[in-house]
Amino acid sequence: MILVLVYGLIKGIREICKKKALEKNSVIEVLLVYTFISFLICIPQFPEAKGLTINQYFWVAVKAFIIFIAWIAGFKAVKNLPISLCGVLDLSRVLFASLLGVLVLGEQITIFKAVGLLFVSIGLLFLKFNPFVKKENLPASDSKSSTLCVFLAFLSCILNAVSGLMDKILMKEINSSQLQFWYVLFMVIFYALYTLVRRVKINKSILKNIWVWFLAIGLIAMDKCLFIANGYPESQVTVMTLIKQVSVIVAIIGGKFVFKEKNILHKIICAAIIVTGILIGIMG
Repeated sequence: MILVLVYGLIKGIREICKKKALEKNSVIEVLLVYTFISFLICIPQFPEAKGLTINQYFWVAVKAFIIFIAWIAGFKAVKNLPISLCGVLDLSRVLFASLLGVLVLGEQITIFKAVGLLFVSIGLLFLKFNPFVKKENLPASDSKSSTLCVFLAFLSCILNAVSGLMDKILMKEINSSQLQFWYVLFMVIFYALYTLVRRVKINKSILKNIWVWFLAIGLIAMDKCLFIANGYPESQVTVMTLIKQVSVIVAIIGGKFVFKEKNILHKIICAAIIVTGILIGIMG
């Protein structure tokens, strides 16, 4: 529980770092360089990362590809939407994770879980139909681009939920160092290939972007905490999912005091409704 709490706190801080990093450089620049720095930090784990089978390498690569797409979508959403809004939208990951649990793991939908998911849905809908949303100073030039960014945020949540499910399954067979080292390496390869194919220009100024370094250090620290937590047989995905939501509180606070975002109270209410739904689901 402590490891997952640390994960949630770092995750919330990283949302602030993402927004700050993207003020100076493009999405792909930030993703490529920060994943490469993250891999350099992982190199000392190589002795413990050896020994995977071909099948295990394949599934770690699949996880990396899922996150590769999720981060492109998520970073573009963060670049164009308030982080407080992205933080609340991120809570929808609980909804997608629950559906995956039913479809993939054969979990049953109890009355408590059904009511909990209903609260999550209401919270998200309330966020959508905020009567004051038009007053929000969004960087998007029109409603169409804003809708696209929200879609990208949801896509990121869905893919991250799939990745989270894979973490729990993979950690039954491999250790945290193996998962972290190889998935970060595969991520670097995917972003490097994307950069070459799309001929994305990488400015040297990216290395002076201190927020990119914070992102890299935060990624390794939070993932290490989560992978170790997933490695415990008694760890419960539902409980960990709830604790992770502390990141939303950090993101909302960051939106208020770092970026001076508006409609914070409305987002807090939406987040409270969604977290209530998560609590009800876990009580069941």
